Amino acid sequence: MNKLFSPNRRELLAGTAALPFLGTAAGPAFAQAKRGGTLRVSVDQAPGKLNPLQHRVNPEYLLGELLYSGLTRLAPDMTAEPDLAESWSPNADLSEWTFKLRPGVTFHDGSALTAKDVAATFAAILDPKTGSPARTNVGPIASVEAQDDLTVLIKLKGPYADLPIALAYTNAKIIPAAVLEGDMARLDREAIGTGPFKLVSYEPARLVVVERNPAYFDKERPYLDRIEVVVYPDSTAEASALMSGDTDLMLLVSPADYKRVSTASGIKGLRTPSGLFLNVILGCNQKPFDDVRVRKALSLAVDRDALVELVAEGYGTPGEDTPINKAYRFYTELPPKKADPAAAKRLLAEAGYPNGIDLTLVASDRPGTRTQLGIALRELAKPAGFNINVQTMAHATYLDQVWLKGPFYVGYYNMQPTADGIFSLLYTSDSPWNETKWNNAEFDRLVAEARRTGDEAKRSELYGAAQKLMYDEVPTVIPVFFDLLAAQRDYVEGYRLHPRGAVYRLDHVSLTDKAPRRG
Repeated sequence: MNKLFSPNRRELLAGTAALPFLGTAAGPAFAQAKRGGTLRVSVDQAPGKLNPLQHRVNPEYLLGELLYSGLTRLAPDMTAEPDLAESWSPNADLSEWTFKLRPGVTFHDGSALTAKDVAATFAAILDPKTGSPARTNVGPIASVEAQDDLTVLIKLKGPYADLPIALAYTNAKIIPAAVLEGDMARLDREAIGTGPFKLVSYEPARLVVVERNPAYFDKERPYLDRIEVVVYPDSTAEASALMSGDTDLMLLVSPADYKRVSTASGIKGLRTPSGLFLNVILGCNQKPFDDVRVRKALSLAVDRDALVELVAEGYGTPGEDTPINKAYRFYTELPPKKADPAAAKRLLAEAGYPNGIDLTLVASDRPGTRTQLGIALRELAKPAGFNINVQTMAHATYLDQVWLKGPFYVGYYNMQPTADGIFSLLYTSDSPWNETKWNNAEFDRLVAEARRTGDEAKRSELYGAAQKLMYDEVPTVIPVFFDLLAAQRDYVEGYRLHPRGAVYRLDHVSLTDKAPRRG
């Protein structure tokens, strides 16, 4: 089997053509981080669920990372790295994968981790009664079998090259089989994981405290003794707490607050490009968007640079009507789309709208940037002949009456771990959230073929062709991607914003001697 420091390490971790694959937890040598101390982290909403299989929001994903482990982790470069699995390898056609577990790992209750725990966890994840978001995000799993105490065999419904990355999904945390087969409700009150920290106290509306797990399988990490997760529903109060030194790390800063917070004394602003985007859904199965000329006309009406300033307040990048940007592997650079109202008007006339077209665009009130995009689009598209009425509605009403049903509304989506993840979530004909009803057979073929091959160059070619098809046919207008913004005190070391947005890796964080001493 290939070793860690072989020339193909990146390929091995990413799940590429260099098969079989192997990952390990070791990494390049860095200066030794200082051990000890308490990190106080602020979040903007309560982590209402403790059961990691049912986590739904970012503060809950944070707790899942601190208290539990998966088979793999998502590295900052969006590749898979080892967690509980120290190595993995597929069969020839990528339809079966064998994972080797680390020996000697224990859960927080002292019980030993075995392959039976992995099999039981995935049985729970795949059971609709569990209600785990991971069920549709961990890949096309047919079965998970314990071959022996440290060997797991995952059989798939079809070839899938991205399985190691998919298994790093936020909810795919391994839980003792005894708990899952007994009283699963314990997971609402206790944390029984193998993660770098153990639960001390859980008051979800106010404060969650965790402490270093002395039995964690990595003897170097975590560096911190303790982490306090403090809930601030009010963003102004949260920012003030960081600036006054009451907290050390603010995981999410709004674009409106970022300049003020990041320039304050003792504060370091953090910013990274991400695949988070706003888009305009065009119902390709309904008039007028069943005509590609109308879709192309709207695309040509959009000034993308202006939208980055107006909606993202400058903290973002233009989109080119494909959900893949530079934050993703397999991104293909395409010519930037520039606003051309005259060309847009010509296309509308060819489509039978020589005097322009009247449309109603629906925008949920959450987040507020949806309505901002709608209003900006209304003004920018007027010279091209689009007369757009923007209708804002409560998010619950939008979900019930518009989402997946309406022909023209504003969407908002987080980055997914892989190109396949976002394409298969939203744009293939069989996707669970097939909003556009584009149903393009060639696009489906390209995505399916890319999923089945381990050849890196071939996958890049296939995903590039899929992006070009969306760029040309415009089943959706994706004009802006948002950067992720955070802030920390300058004595915090090792924290790196992850482009996925729901990955934190606080076991890599340490504090310098300048940090306040907290009991």
